[in-house]
Amino acid sequence: MDTVSKADIPLPKPRAFEPEVLAAEIIEKLTYAIGKDTKVAKPHDWLTATILVVRERVIDKWMEATRAAYVANAKRVYYLSLEFLIGRLMRDAMSNLQMMDEIKEALASLGVDINVIAGLEPDAALGNGGLGRLAACFMESMATVNIPAYGYGIRYVHGLFRQQMAEGWQVELPENWLAHGNPWEFERRESSYEIGFGGGVETVNNSSGEDVRFVWKPSERVIATAFDTPVVGWRAERVNTLRLWSAQPIDPILLDAFNAGDHIGALRESNKAETLTRVLYPADATSAGQELRLRQEYFFCSASLQDILRRHVQHGNSLDTLPDKVAIQLNDTHPAVSVCELMRLLCDIHGMDFDAAWDITWRTFSYTNHTLLPEALESWPVPLFERLLPRHMQLVYAINAKILIEARRQKGMNDQEISKISLIDESGDRRVRMGNLAFIGSHSVNGVSALHTELMKETVFADLHKLYPTRINNKTNGITPRRWLMQCNPKLTALIREAIGDAFLDDAEKLTALDAFADDKAFQEKFAAVKRANKEQLANLVASRMGIRLDPSAMFDIQIKRIHEYKRQLLNIIETVALYDQMRSHPERDWAPRVKLFAGKAAPSYHNAKLIIKLANDVARVINNDPSVRGLLKVVFVPNYNVTLAETMVPAADLSEQISTAGMEASGTGNMKFALNGALTIGTLDGANVEMRDHVGEDNIVIFGMTAAEVGKLRAEGHNPRAVIERSRELSQALSAIATGVFSPDDRGRFGGLVDGLYNHDWFMVAADFDAYAKAQRQVDGIWANPTDWFGKTIRNTARMGWFSSDRTIRQYTNDIWRA
Repeated sequence: MDTVSKADIPLPKPRAFEPEVLAAEIIEKLTYAIGKDTKVAKPHDWLTATILVVRERVIDKWMEATRAAYVANAKRVYYLSLEFLIGRLMRDAMSNLQMMDEIKEALASLGVDINVIAGLEPDAALGNGGLGRLAACFMESMATVNIPAYGYGIRYVHGLFRQQMAEGWQVELPENWLAHGNPWEFERRESSYEIGFGGGVETVNNSSGEDVRFVWKPSERVIATAFDTPVVGWRAERVNTLRLWSAQPIDPILLDAFNAGDHIGALRESNKAETLTRVLYPADATSAGQELRLRQEYFFCSASLQDILRRHVQHGNSLDTLPDKVAIQLNDTHPAVSVCELMRLLCDIHGMDFDAAWDITWRTFSYTNHTLLPEALESWPVPLFERLLPRHMQLVYAINAKILIEARRQKGMNDQEISKISLIDESGDRRVRMGNLAFIGSHSVNGVSALHTELMKETVFADLHKLYPTRINNKTNGITPRRWLMQCNPKLTALIREAIGDAFLDDAEKLTALDAFADDKAFQEKFAAVKRANKEQLANLVASRMGIRLDPSAMFDIQIKRIHEYKRQLLNIIETVALYDQMRSHPERDWAPRVKLFAGKAAPSYHNAKLIIKLANDVARVINNDPSVRGLLKVVFVPNYNVTLAETMVPAADLSEQISTAGMEASGTGNMKFALNGALTIGTLDGANVEMRDHVGEDNIVIFGMTAAEVGKLRAEGHNPRAVIERSRELSQALSAIATGVFSPDDRGRFGGLVDGLYNHDWFMVAADFDAYAKAQRQVDGIWANPTDWFGKTIRNTARMGWFSSDRTIRQYTNDIWRA
């Protein structure tokens, strides 16, 4: 019998997109993949069947892109991130495949409402906020601009917690997004790697007694197994891969222990391994929490690098060519241990000498910094790092010696400068500085907005910038317009197409053609109608979830982001209290009706952030139940913020709150989403707000407060917040009401600590910026009072935000850093 080579096997024909074909395939999947008759199928069955049909079209494009990359042996980009906040995938895939209408028609012919089943798709809990959502946007844009790329992260079983409110307090519950499986993912058993922890390092000598190599002998091992999810680019130009790692024990059960009656202890190794991929950002207030976070980071970095080297060599490439064929981007400091791990693999596994391995390592890696906050730059106690990763600790010292000797000999740096660039912080307990490791181990270090990049040079990396003056560069963040305009705001997308045609669908910067319609009365009316419809949708969601009725004719003033003191939700709440007092004291004034909407999660161990959530809910309870306000002001904290909730809130916003302390927000991407969807921004000159002002025009954004330089100067010279508060009647009265329990009659001292913090140090400049913020809010009221002026400004925001597409950002990464 003749054998047939794999090369002779014909490829399957691409699947059809006609509605009748799709309907037939949905029935087939329902019957043979799910085992359900149409008469008894539930909505979740129809959802899974539909996803499987869409997935097959994705796979056609996915395999096509993979084959092309193998044939071309093209340079690949590998994006390492602890978070990928991808959201629901079905609409994203259908839209990018250009089959949304066909699927909708197919389902309708079967008596199924696409909106009902799409609402059942779980929202993947793989991220927290901007960092993870940026990674998701970048993955979609890399596919869109045809860059061969893999994303690498962790397949969290629960991910970030599900947020509920109990009497206004945040309660963290497990997010069970994987409870019923994930039809988008593919397990790759062949892509499994052994990951070690602990143990010791042995030196293997040759016959002459010279050291030839080091052998790490871990005391613990787990298996990392890959799960792949396809990421579809616009018009399916390319489909790339998001590869997430799941942890499994080498021995799932210790039979000796089980048979001896220790049934729980017999599962010890299983539980220990599975803990690695249970939860995103385990609380690190304890030493056990710190150890788990370091274990997670090393686990996914090691698995990813082993996979990257395996693929590189499998293509017939030598390791010497790694920087020519591989670009690895570290998304913040979480994957920084990759620098040591690549050195270990090159030196210990592949037998390369240290200097050659180092040359390959720093030319392969690039690093994106996302924050100037010291706690987010990560550092690990030396004893913990050395106990868990003994070989990597040796490599940290070796790399440090190489760099510090170079700094002293070639740059003539003094002891103080040396101490700042060292990988070991010796100012207190000795700690490994992961931000410095990422910087030193990369050929490119980028900030994510023009301001942030300059501040990096002047603050956290000032001495490293002196050592490597050409390494820092800027790549201002962006968002994918497919998710954050076309999918989340289809009514506005249709209106724009009607006005300027379809060119903006492929190039977001073509939105500038909409500028010509900013003062067109007929277009303004249509634009206002779209905004009204989006606000009604959000009002319905709030009513159904929370029982609170909102007036869509009021200004929807929205702040949604991670709860953190530097993001200054507290400033917003205090000004709301001041506005409440003014409305009650002066009912004769023509107040702009407002709905203040908040959403976001606080880290479980972040006491003040959780207290700010409680304050928002307490203020909401009082204001919303006070008839003297006459419905002119409402406050709502919407629980469990995620991508899906954002897709409803962003299109409904009239006013976007971007009010972080100047110099502390790296970029922000929520600011871009809101403006793209026709919201006016009130904000400080922080992060990408600076560039947004330059693009939309200073007349179309409301800027207030101190600049980053002014904040730095005030801190250096000495800030007296008590005097500032006492000079501001509105601020002092609002703080007095909060501190004395007007909003917390059950516990009148509940918010005393928050208020004392403002009086005594006000590090985040809430008091310092209050009067300017309140004045800016009254400026917003004035604009709102003139609808022609308001919609002219908000239309110009939509028209001028195309530059903030993540496609532009990715092209800049590609041209300037990855050379892919």
